[in-house]
Amino acid sequence: MDLDKISWTSLVNNSMALSQQALNSHQPELEVEEVGTVIYLSGGIVRAVGLPSVQAEELVRFPGNLYGMAYNLDLDEVGIILLNDSESLKAGCEVLRTGRVLDVPVGEELLGRVVDATGNPLDNQGAISTTKRLPVEREAPGIMQRAPVTVPLQTGIKVIDALIPIGRGQRELILGDRATGKTAIALDTIINQKGKDVICIYCAIGQRSSAVAKLIAELRQRDAMKYSIVVVAGGETTPGLQYITPYAATTMGEYFMSQGKDVLIVYDDLIKHARAYRELSLLLRRPPGREAFPGDIFYIHSRLLERATHLRPEFGGGSLTALPIVETEAQNISAYIPTNLVSITDGQIYLTPDLFHKGILPAVDVGRSVSRVGGKTQLPAYRAVAGDLRLSYSQFEELEAFSRFGTRLDDATQESINRGQRVREILKQSQYQPIPVAEQIVVLLAVIQGVFDDVPLGKISLVEKAIRQAVWEQLPELWRRIESGEKLSEGDRNIILSMAKKITESTS
Repeated sequence: MDLDKISWTSLVNNSMALSQQALNSHQPELEVEEVGTVIYLSGGIVRAVGLPSVQAEELVRFPGNLYGMAYNLDLDEVGIILLNDSESLKAGCEVLRTGRVLDVPVGEELLGRVVDATGNPLDNQGAISTTKRLPVEREAPGIMQRAPVTVPLQTGIKVIDALIPIGRGQRELILGDRATGKTAIALDTIINQKGKDVICIYCAIGQRSSAVAKLIAELRQRDAMKYSIVVVAGGETTPGLQYITPYAATTMGEYFMSQGKDVLIVYDDLIKHARAYRELSLLLRRPPGREAFPGDIFYIHSRLLERATHLRPEFGGGSLTALPIVETEAQNISAYIPTNLVSITDGQIYLTPDLFHKGILPAVDVGRSVSRVGGKTQLPAYRAVAGDLRLSYSQFEELEAFSRFGTRLDDATQESINRGQRVREILKQSQYQPIPVAEQIVVLLAVIQGVFDDVPLGKISLVEKAIRQAVWEQLPELWRRIESGEKLSEGDRNIILSMAKKITESTS
């Protein structure tokens, strides 16, 4: 009797299991989706309820193919940063989770294009078809993944390459007042990378559309767009898009760095980036700190610039060189954001309006500019030429200021001033005219050794041009050896000085 009962029970259970299995096979699986509701909208941010499982920095979607990024996760609501214009949004609209973080397309297809922070093209040249996407926010390489900065990044600007050299993988801050030539230095550096196998990314944050359009036109005119990417968040875009733009541009550069390539990225400029983040933080009701900036304002720039480095060969061997730009007010380099960036970066190039108004361009203040890494990457020929140039040039500027008081100067001091004036004329350089390494070294050696001492100041540029032209015609072998990283021998110096003296005598 017990055996019959057990058999009957097993039969019933098996039948029920088979019935449930058959039922499940005929019913489609139901997808559960969290749907939130917008309760507040203002200034590029949204507050929504009904998304209890949303994660930090998760991408969310609104009606009309609009997107945002979850940023504040409060107990009863979610603060969302909008990445599109919000004209079609209103309170009561639905908001859906996407289950993924914000990412951006990467790859060779982006070269020569103008895009926004989400990878959408802005140049009317058609869609960009890339197969790979990477997160906008990525962790910086660890210490053990980094290699020393050993290769120079030539800017083509004499005063920088000789006195404030930059290496591939370095972070060099460019700062100065408005309209002192900060962007011009970055643009000349990009143009000088032609033929040097360096990929350039220009990241415009909060700039006027007309200024960005002019810069793109200059890059195209000088055939620099084929190895460049321009990432734009104009001043008219949402503060959320301006905030994520430098991170997106860095991700695009990191893809090439992981492939073993050298990348140069320009952030123009980070003071506008900081202000966009301040606006978002205040609207999201985060507590303000100094100058109303949130407490993590240092962190948003440090985690961005820490991604610039030179990787060890086993991790790709590429490099990412960062040239962040920051605008100062009334030459106040000790303001909050500039001092933060000075402490993060490996040196700074300071441009002063005093030199700019005197026509000394580029208006680099050599005394207050420094490179904490680039000296180790500088070509050996530069070290022989520009070893004492920085100190002597700074001393000349002080002597010149002292001489304006009308004090009678001794012959040695007057000679130093005359030599310094000619050095300053040599360091002047027009925009869009990067100078090759060999030409820079020959001209600097000539002025340091006094070849230009008897040349009138008005004829310095004419004599300099003649000497630079002679390098290609008379010293092609020396030019190749300088470019390859060889040191200048005593014989090389004598040959250069002899050639320079002949040209000086015949030209002046």
